[in-house]
Amino acid sequence: MSLPARNHRLPENEVADQVIADAFASDGAIDVDRLLSAWDTATTRLQETHEALRREVARLSDELEIKNRELARKNRLADLGQMASHVAHEVRNSLMPLTMYVSMLKRQSDFGPSSAAIGKKIENGLTALDSTVNDLLHFTSDRQPQWSRFPLAPLLEEVCETLAPQCEAQKVKFAIDVDPLLTVRADRGMVRRAVLNLALNSLDVMNDGGRLLLTACFGRSGVEIECADSGPGFKPEIAIRAFDPFFTTKNTGTGLGLAIVQRVAEAHGGQAIAMNCPEGGAAVTLVLPQPRKEVAA
Repeated sequence: MSLPARNHRLPENEVADQVIADAFASDGAIDVDRLLSAWDTATTRLQETHEALRREVARLSDELEIKNRELARKNRLADLGQMASHVAHEVRNSLMPLTMYVSMLKRQSDFGPSSAAIGKKIENGLTALDSTVNDLLHFTSDRQPQWSRFPLAPLLEEVCETLAPQCEAQKVKFAIDVDPLLTVRADRGMVRRAVLNLALNSLDVMNDGGRLLLTACFGRSGVEIECADSGPGFKPEIAIRAFDPFFTTKNTGTGLGLAIVQRVAEAHGGQAIAMNCPEGGAAVTLVLPQPRKEVAA
């Protein structure tokens, strides 16, 4: 009857019993050396167990802290999203008549050269403000992807053509490397917006010239679209916060460019990854998972 009861003892008691059992010589006498050696072995085992438990508790605590931060971030983003959406719509409602009034003024017969220069500056300011509003609206948009299958090469070429004047002005060499037959199942409009934001983010750090490369391939996690530049790269403290909404190191900008890229990635069940290139510069990758059956095919 005593054996089953022994099985319910704590591990520490079992270790202590083993220490005592090991201390007895074959003739029943206590061997002090064996007792001390067994006790030392048992103590070491208990210490190792304690350290293992301590490390596990620390790991779980770190995971819990990360999850709590993610939850707090999502709650803040939800509140910011509602506020930003309301502000963006109100600003856009005011922008439309202002743009129209400037256009009407420019058509006036007495609108001289000096007035034209002022009007151009106002027009540029309204255009920049409209771009900021668009960023806010794209960021706060919570629509589901409109799924379709399309080739990636034409989409990347569209982005390249859109930015060609800016690249020429900044002396940036823009190149594309993608298999013409590579297709992806995703929301084309959302992906185009994300790729455009990636390219614009790279151009912002290459005012004095450089190289910009858009690539796309099929990776382990799905289709990977990467934008790599020859700029200064990410500082460690910046890389951690690269996708945080409204975080920016620029004098101008909303800090929503990469946040929109991440939003697009999450909407497709994927992820956005920021890193520095071994040869210098930075690279941001948009990963878009693909259906397993299509991948297998």
